[in-house]
Amino acid sequence: MASILSLGTLSPVASLFDHTKACSSRSTTHSQEAALLKRAAEVADMSAGLTAPHPNFGCVIARGTDVVGHGFLYAQGTKCAELQAVETARELSRGATAYLNMESGDCYGDLTPVSSLVQAGISRVVMGIRHPLRHLRGKGIQALRSEGIHVDVIGEDLWSKAFQEALKSCLVVNEPLLYRAAYGVPFSVLKFAMTLDGKIAASSGHASWVSSKSSRDRVLELRGRSDAIIVGGNTVRRDDPRLTARHGGGHVPVRIVLSQALDLPEERKLWNVFDAYTIVGTQRGACKDMQKKLASKGVEVVEFDFLNPKDVMEYCYDRGYLSLLWECGGYLSAPAIRSGVIHKLFAFVAPKIIGGVNAPSPVGELGNVEMKQAIDLIDVSYEQIGPDILVSGYIKPIPDLSPVIPSVDETSALDPTISPYDTDIIFFYKTWDQYGVFSNFSPHPVPMPDENGDYITWPSVEHYYQASKFMTVDTPLAKELVQQIMIAKSPEEAARVGRKSQRQHPELVRPDWESVKIDIMYSALKCKFSMYPSLNSMLRSTAGSILVEASPHDLFWGGGREGEGLNYLGRLLMKLRAELTEETSTSI
Repeated sequence: MASILSLGTLSPVASLFDHTKACSSRSTTHSQEAALLKRAAEVADMSAGLTAPHPNFGCVIARGTDVVGHGFLYAQGTKCAELQAVETARELSRGATAYLNMESGDCYGDLTPVSSLVQAGISRVVMGIRHPLRHLRGKGIQALRSEGIHVDVIGEDLWSKAFQEALKSCLVVNEPLLYRAAYGVPFSVLKFAMTLDGKIAASSGHASWVSSKSSRDRVLELRGRSDAIIVGGNTVRRDDPRLTARHGGGHVPVRIVLSQALDLPEERKLWNVFDAYTIVGTQRGACKDMQKKLASKGVEVVEFDFLNPKDVMEYCYDRGYLSLLWECGGYLSAPAIRSGVIHKLFAFVAPKIIGGVNAPSPVGELGNVEMKQAIDLIDVSYEQIGPDILVSGYIKPIPDLSPVIPSVDETSALDPTISPYDTDIIFFYKTWDQYGVFSNFSPHPVPMPDENGDYITWPSVEHYYQASKFMTVDTPLAKELVQQIMIAKSPEEAARVGRKSQRQHPELVRPDWESVKIDIMYSALKCKFSMYPSLNSMLRSTAGSILVEASPHDLFWGGGREGEGLNYLGRLLMKLRAELTEETSTSI
């Protein structure tokens, strides 16, 4: 099998395959095809931690056993994996087979993933699993087959022992999305390091370091694959952690602290939000003075009627998180396990004995009094990391949603009152949903003026919006920030650079920003929906419906968690919809 790392050396001349060579690709054995599908899952894994709330998606294009192209979804707002793969393979795509770890999805209001494969001349597609999200499940398969492309889905059209491991890889690489779709909560991993006698610290509370540097490096990797890291107040008071990934990548997970009484120190590393965002969850009404102090530092405080793991998970689900890493002590890990919100464990076991009757253990009281009540892990793995042993396993099995394929017709037959298309309110967010294209984060380039008034093409509306904060400010640093945002690889990165710079350097933000930001957003949205006919049609098709940007934490552009937001993005889109509809009717 050709190495993915050597794809750049391929020549277009190699595309002149004869009929015999093309036929050999169809005679590829199950074990070889399973290996190619597993490769697609490995490629998809390169996006872990970057795509939320989208899937980890990979595409490998092969002729026989030779890999000629590959691609993965880098982040929201970047090219889809299928398009990247065919651009790599070029002419070699014609007559080749595409291996996808999961079904193609239409997330931008067009069919770029499917049309990329069709236009490239792909003759066959092998998919690991159907799309986990109901509104997309089966649509990619149907679209490909309607274009004459042969589609094989593992477990439906293809099945053998060889495919079993490949299918497992496809499930594992998207386990966060599968758990989120199945259980309505983010995928949660509990991680801890303990001595051989089951202690996470000495009786004094000292815990540096239980595990080796190699194990700690693996933890940094786990953080980089997570959307948020959760700790309790005890961890903040005792360890004063930073909880940053420190892996040099573009993704920075959110830090979440859960403290019922909010009896936290006024100075802690987590209160520095310049490098990573911090949220503190607490009981409603707890220590208002501390709430004000945290807010003044830029920490977001969220009050819950009852601070418990289930409600916190519902909140994280609303924010679009896919994967959470719990790095808490036994006092918080026990109720999280009891609540059923922990799905997987990573236990780093160090070959040390610390002893101590009162030394803390990784999991507190679960209420189990007999060994038969112990929780058995599923699909357990063992790995040596330096001197330590990493034991990992699942508390709940990975849900495979592919056998359940409800269509709109089937749903209506079961319950005639259900119609997914008849609604007075349409919610959208930066997610892989039917109306995700309405977001300013969608990957649709727009020509808009720069700080000199010259029109250039910005990668997305969000790129232009964030850069506009620093336009008209005549300093070298402000000009540099505009350029940094311009070349950001994704809208998420553009937003991160813009927001961080706004907090760190408020003096660089144009003085009229608060009064012009709505007009700037509207002008960019108008450009986007005027340039792309499919987006224009989708927006006009929502006539009569209220549009709500369902961001739970953005109280200006979004609707807020409980409808307390101003929903200015939804307002602007409804205004634009009326304008576009009027233009269309006038031109007829």
